[in-house]
Amino acid sequence: MFSGFRTFDIAHGDMRIHGRIGGSGPPLLLLHGHPQSHVIWHRLAEPLASRFTVVATDLRGYGDSSKPPGEPDHANYSKRAMAVDQVAVMRELGFERFFLCGHDRGGRVAHRLVMDHPDRVDKLMLLDIAPTLAMYEQTDRTFATAYFHWFFLIQPAPLPETLIEASPADYITRTMGGRHASLDAFDPAAIAEYQRCLSQPGAAHALCEDYRASNAIDLEHDRADREAGRRIACPVSVLWGKHGIIERCFDPLAEWRAVAERVEGEALPCGHYLPEEAPEALLNRINRFMTRA
Repeated sequence: MFSGFRTFDIAHGDMRIHGRIGGSGPPLLLLHGHPQSHVIWHRLAEPLASRFTVVATDLRGYGDSSKPPGEPDHANYSKRAMAVDQVAVMRELGFERFFLCGHDRGGRVAHRLVMDHPDRVDKLMLLDIAPTLAMYEQTDRTFATAYFHWFFLIQPAPLPETLIEASPADYITRTMGGRHASLDAFDPAAIAEYQRCLSQPGAAHALCEDYRASNAIDLEHDRADREAGRRIACPVSVLWGKHGIIERCFDPLAEWRAVAERVEGEALPCGHYLPEEAPEALLNRINRFMTRA
């Protein structure tokens, strides 16, 4: 995995953000989702590196990045705080502007990043999400049943942490294997890496704090944007799995057009985990979107 890439650990205040960098060309920052790490990009990183300088990081609280205890208002796991981490990493690597692609939780960090730092991102790609505020406001029985973890992980500590820490490896396999593609879609080495990371001290708590922030302070930030009429200005491409819950419960193009000026997108023939279920199709879309004038 990641042949030709080097690893880094970049200090940012009290945080340490882990990641890899490789390739040449315009910078492209890749952000992963739950319950994973930057390893989700292992099938895409090397081919992308032929066109881009690829940066793949572990979000705060995930992978081998720092996992601080949550604050009472969860602000240190807000997508605003997590976006600042990523801007700092890119600046340290020498990139003031970059392309950005985020899957799942990484897509929510990416959304906040382009809102708070619009001068940093040239183009944005979002994978298998609708805006957080829209998803909470439109929650129904189908969505709550399929995405039960949204409502389990936000419960007060230490209930969800205790249950996850009882078997982190099982949490990974049941969470990821219980969707459209089953575990067959994933490289066993990648699964082992996700299990290793979730077994680290503080990892289960950090994962829960990410979701607690999204049910609290992140919604405040999103509502403030809506009330002020702030929208995403850069070009946006939205991709989602044809066999996933986003397709079933939401109209992703309509929802992103409500918060962004220029949006295109389509469903890919896969479930939730686009980078691992449909890497060739995703590679084609990233190259086409990011390189188009």
